Amino acid sequence: MNGVPVIEFSLDARSGVSPYLQVVHQVRRAMRLGLLVEGDQLPTVKDVVATLAINPNTVLKAYRELEREGLVAARPGVGTFATRTLVDSSLAAHEPLRRDLARWLTKARSAGLDEESIEALFTSTFRAVNEEIA
Repeated sequence: MNGVPVIEFSLDARSGVSPYLQVVHQVRRAMRLGLLVEGDQLPTVKDVVATLAINPNTVLKAYRELEREGLVAARPGVGTFATRTLVDSSLAAHEPLRRDLARWLTKARSAGLDEESIEALFTSTFRAVNEEIA
């Protein structure tokens, strides 16, 4: 741990997901991928507000939610730090799957699909497969 934040947040106004939940989801995703591990510092509320141009209460709400889940802990005057990770044994499978997905995305782009079309195709297929499994 060197005190330097290892995650940068971004917001998608088109997603329909509230900004605070987008921050929460991004922290969880980073923890699942092993990008944010125990001891890593999250960006300060001030830095997130400056980067995303959102209300400080939005960031505080997200950080409180993560704290309630036991994923982070605030240290007054120091910052907010990851207290655990969400990495599991499936992390080893990520790289080959990432390569397969990159090939698929390249094929989708070659077929003329734009980002929105790719996202719609992926999401609808993801949902359909999940329904079949359930």
